[in-house]
Amino acid sequence: MTIRASLPRRAVAELVGTAGLLVVVIGSGIRSADLSRDTGVALVANSLASAIGLGLIITLFGPLSGAHLNPVVTLASWWARRRGGDGLAGREALVYTAAQTAGAIAGAVLAEVMFGHIPGAFSTQVRGGSHLLLGEVVATAGLVLVIRGLERIGRAGMIPAAVAAYIGSAIWFTSSGSFANPAGTIGRAFSDSFTGIAPQSLPGFVAAQLLGGALGLALAALLYGGTGRGAERGPEDGAGRHTGRRIARGRRKTAVDPQSLSAVDHTGATSPTYETAS
Repeated sequence: MTIRASLPRRAVAELVGTAGLLVVVIGSGIRSADLSRDTGVALVANSLASAIGLGLIITLFGPLSGAHLNPVVTLASWWARRRGGDGLAGREALVYTAAQTAGAIAGAVLAEVMFGHIPGAFSTQVRGGSHLLLGEVVATAGLVLVIRGLERIGRAGMIPAAVAAYIGSAIWFTSSGSFANPAGTIGRAFSDSFTGIAPQSLPGFVAAQLLGGALGLALAALLYGGTGRGAERGPEDGAGRHTGRRIARGRRKTAVDPQSLSAVDHTGATSPTYETAS
């Protein structure tokens, strides 16, 4: 089932979805640290919970807002539209980003309160060093490449599972622990826990994430080419938005029942794609 959603409804979905993601990430971090003094064991529990929770959130909110949950993914969508593809307009991207940031902060505070911590305390976990920033560049570039790559090869339905799997593994293979999300990074500054990050570390991490996002877009364009419009679009609605499935070149266009599609695109029209991030 798909849902045609106005921008305010989509913004609420991004806020609630990002808040839920931060509750999962921070809450599982607090719980795992409470149950085990072994950092490795705690990280295993945190990464598994984060990956599973992320996949479920994408699946739930993807048909409503696209489940970006991440300003880098939103900016990538905006850039795709500027290059002639499908994506968000500038105003929509700003609304999404604001909703994601507010949701991340709310989710962090909720997780803290849920575990009996006093809300409002900033993290004291300083995360500095060029090697950690390089880790964030790699983590974010890989995330954008996974999303854009799957869209370009016509495997958008795999994005929820693929993104969850990628983030779960990137928590381990990157030096930074794969924050890969500016809104989520800001939210984690409001939790002095296993998964937190001190406010003074935010500028470097966010800058690295934005650089990684740009690198991911460049890699996707280099590997898959164009703007992702190598397929025909379906019929448009009255506002000029495309409501049908994309149909491969060389095949006859046919009308598609919007109720049969699996997601909404970034303008609120139905589409079979998802976009997200941790």
